Amino acid sequence: MAIEGQQLAIACARAAEQMQAEDIRVIDIGGVSSLTDFMVICSGTSLPHLKAVMRDVEKEIIEKYQVHTVNAEGDVASRWVVLDYIDVMVHIMHNDLRELYSLEDLWAEGKEVHWQEE
Repeated sequence: MAIEGQQLAIACARAAEQMQAEDIRVIDIGGVSSLTDFMVICSGTSLPHLKAVMRDVEKEIIEKYQVHTVNAEGDVASRWVVLDYIDVMVHIMHNDLRELYSLEDLWAEGKEVHWQEE
């Protein structure tokens, strides 16, 4: 099943939610940035938690949609990992770094995407 763009961003957010990632946001920045179309931002509470979120987001997206990351930047020890799916970038950040870098403010011109099921 081919998936991209908003559907992929929502699938990543839901996969992160299954691992109890916190404060998950999906932002449409397609008209704001040439970097990517959608940004998924979520937080973890510890290094093992960050690792589990990263592992399970990648695993679920591969298993369900046969989509692999093009690149992954950072590692769990840095407390910030980015999974790059071209159309979607998933930022998995430790709570402290999330607060410090405030990516939501950086991309404030983007549109929030409702991703949670009713």
